[in-house]
Amino acid sequence: MYILALNCGSSTLKFQVFDTQTYQPVFKGNAEKIGEDGSNITFKSDTNRGKKDIKMENHAAALTAVIELLTENGIALSEIGGVGHRVVHGGDKFACSVAATDEVIKTINELTDLAPLHNPANLIGIVAAKEVLPNATQVAVFDTAFHQTLPDYNYRYAVPGAWYRELGVRKYGFHGTSHLYVSKRAAALLGKPASQCNIISMHMGSGASACAIKHGNSIDTSLGMTPLAGLVMGTRCGDLDPSIPFYVKEKLGLSDKLTMEALNKQSGILGITECYADRRDVMEHFGDNDKCRLAMEMEAARAKKFIGSYIAAIEEPVDAIVFTAGVGENNYIVREKICAGLSHMGIKLDAEKNRAAMAFMGAGEMEISAPDSAVKIFMIPTNEELVLVEDTVAIMNGTYNPDHLKMDYSFAK
Repeated sequence: MYILALNCGSSTLKFQVFDTQTYQPVFKGNAEKIGEDGSNITFKSDTNRGKKDIKMENHAAALTAVIELLTENGIALSEIGGVGHRVVHGGDKFACSVAATDEVIKTINELTDLAPLHNPANLIGIVAAKEVLPNATQVAVFDTAFHQTLPDYNYRYAVPGAWYRELGVRKYGFHGTSHLYVSKRAAALLGKPASQCNIISMHMGSGASACAIKHGNSIDTSLGMTPLAGLVMGTRCGDLDPSIPFYVKEKLGLSDKLTMEALNKQSGILGITECYADRRDVMEHFGDNDKCRLAMEMEAARAKKFIGSYIAAIEEPVDAIVFTAGVGENNYIVREKICAGLSHMGIKLDAEKNRAAMAFMGAGEMEISAPDSAVKIFMIPTNEELVLVEDTVAIMNGTYNPDHLKMDYSFAK
């Protein structure tokens, strides 16, 4: 039997088909630049790999193209027993993974305002998969679930209490499946149980977040009620003075919708460079474009501040810092700038190892810290899809346990 893992991002659709006998992917790929010019699908298996330039106006079109690609490469749809879907926001409604029933789909849709760039794409994936694969079990795996262990003093905001009680205004956190996976892999590399490890996880992609993980549990994270807070991201602003949107809205006469669109889709790296949202473009022009230099410097400076604050928040020696996701796995300049000047905290990067740690060039998990670094530094390619598959299989078998500390990804290197 196969399990299809679908990870629909704001402009991407990652997919992997796993064999449940081995928990290894037999076919995987990525649809990129959905809704943009130059959209394409890259794919590979043990016997075939390639790239198809195909116009994909939205995620429904992307999923249709992916299904066609699977059948063209010998994956019988009848053999797909389950589909695991990444869902960004579960609000306070979902504390663990669940079967994607009609009622669950309705609730996810009601939470769309909290994740306007992601939940709609996630929902499209679920609805489309139910139509294409009606006999497969559909499972929703929530980014917010891993952060259910945040203490109240970290998830509450200093706002009127009624906002929290009546409107659910609080920090939820995201990228939970990624932080969960890489922290467990880091624990394996450290040779200790996750429950004995203190780790700072830096998920840096188009969206980005930092996570303080103490004894295997998330205790704080940079994304908040929505995926707009924290680090500088591809098109999202991250932290800013909360008065700024009101000031700009009044001065420019913007509507609420246009203001939110500017913060979500026109800010971050794109807002700074005024032409690039993709860090690969920024990295290419870093040396000859001052706006690209500034964008990378700002991104690194913000990330460095979170690392420092999370060292304080953990209140114990930190075992490791982990870089993951597209930027974290491939942009050695950003990693270098983030770690620069932190030797007094026991954080020392090995420049040569750091430059070699580029996942897109085939590098796997790598320790990139200097031999005398008190804190280990790892580049670990994330594998959110494996988390989706394991939860899906467990729900199908009736063996699902939401206590992630009992789950073991040590075989998944």
